[in-house]
Amino acid sequence: MKLDLYFGRRFLRALLIVLALFGGLILMVESLDQLRDLSDLGIGGAAILQMALLRVPRTLYEILPIIVMIATLVLFLGLARSSELVVARAAGRSALRSLVPPMTVAFLFGVLSITVFNPIAATSERSYERRITLMSQGEAQVFSVSDEGLWLREGTANGQMVIRASRSNLDGSELQDVSFVGFAPDSTPLYRIEAQTAEIEEGQWHLRNAKRWPLLGAANPEVAATLHDDLTLPTSLSPNEIRDRFGAPEAVPFWELTGYIDKLEVAGFSARSYRMWLQSELALPFSFIAMALIAAGFTMRHTRLGNTSSRVVTAMLLAFSFYFLRSFAIVMGQNGLLPIALAAWAPPLAVILATLALLLHLEDG
Repeated sequence: MKLDLYFGRRFLRALLIVLALFGGLILMVESLDQLRDLSDLGIGGAAILQMALLRVPRTLYEILPIIVMIATLVLFLGLARSSELVVARAAGRSALRSLVPPMTVAFLFGVLSITVFNPIAATSERSYERRITLMSQGEAQVFSVSDEGLWLREGTANGQMVIRASRSNLDGSELQDVSFVGFAPDSTPLYRIEAQTAEIEEGQWHLRNAKRWPLLGAANPEVAATLHDDLTLPTSLSPNEIRDRFGAPEAVPFWELTGYIDKLEVAGFSARSYRMWLQSELALPFSFIAMALIAAGFTMRHTRLGNTSSRVVTAMLLAFSFYFLRSFAIVMGQNGLLPIALAAWAPPLAVILATLALLLHLEDG
């Protein structure tokens, strides 16, 4: 047990050091990017640093499998160089038994990542997008999904318009049972419109079977209301932008994914990409184990046997290949080219089995 705790602490320390180094590097790169992108807007240095800090969690979260792999390389290269693995084997401990503590730490780190780090990264990313929109456009266009349907706030130089729809078709090009409420720049309500359907064509909302109530200057809006078979309203949105208002699945915190998927499907939108992301997040701890096993498979031999650098390069190439394979499988799952469960779980489980077979052959074969 003491040896297990020792190996586990060594791996955890290596993991935290690599995580801190990558966090600092990402902060420097993001600061330079924000300085380049926001310098024309007259943004101060403190605000630029805040924007860079908001970007760090999401970028760091995306490369966590790579961080686990590098931490595993650091651990086993250090143990091999100090002959601690040789001593452990001489004491009767097999190579696979020595892997249990770091693999346990990798799995627990994966669980912690999706339950704690994921919500932090998603919240910071949404805050970044909101701030960058306000800085560049002056008004935020907000889209949300609730139990009552879809809510969209469109901000323009002439005021704002709040839109609610009960349902939408799959591609977001047509909204059904729609309400529009227009506001002046000083937040004074100007009009309210109820329509059966609404479509965006050539920079305009095309409403069918609509009823319009004037809210400004009308003593009785119901008496002044007018009916329209077809009615148009100017808009700066497009169907693609409405779909983009959902945000990437990565921007939804892990604990909110299930409820968000249910709301999307009730509203009539396809939630396949969100289901794919949910399954890939559940498989993340096993992806960490796969990365750690790839690194361990090539670095557990003693450094005196030579070819250490070539084995490290091979491990890194295989780990990066698995990283891109996992990302490619997620994209295929989101596009419906692979079943969701297969795309999420097959890559990490296949790599785990392959690396275990390699370790059994090299170390205990």
